[in-house]
Amino acid sequence: MTQSRLDLFVDRMVSQRACLDHAATRIADLSGPVFELGLGNGRTYHHMRHILPDRDIFVFERAVASHPDSTPPEDMVLLGDVYDTLPAALTRFGDSAALIHADLGGHIAAKNDIFARNISPLVEPLVAVGGLMVASDRMYFDNLVEQPLPEGAVPGRCFIYRRES
Repeated sequence: MTQSRLDLFVDRMVSQRACLDHAATRIADLSGPVFELGLGNGRTYHHMRHILPDRDIFVFERAVASHPDSTPPEDMVLLGDVYDTLPAALTRFGDSAALIHADLGGHIAAKNDIFARNISPLVEPLVAVGGLMVASDRMYFDNLVEQPLPEGAVPGRCFIYRRES
């Protein structure tokens, strides 16, 4: 065994924080909302509220079950299946998202990869020019370019993509 599951989890969390902190500085001069794909217990959303206090952060989730301190206001939650809510978001927001974050977070890498392949074409048109996508798994984009990871991020545990034009 090369790494324990705990080590893999820690690497993912450390990388996620490093990439989100980095992304927050990179989008500082870019207007537009932030999208969190999946709320879970709300740890990442709570962190983004701290590093992006003046941003509108919209959460895409099937059902809210987060910690009370990490629950977004109802009007900032897009409830439903992402295969429905992402296309609806394109109609509502266009290509205006400064940052989109997705922690696919499943325990089966092959299943995460299939999901990433399926949602990549739905996510890509939402990202503004200059905007970023931070993901826990490799994504599959035609027009977003993979970026170098910031210091502190573990290769393969988080990915950053940018829309160049």
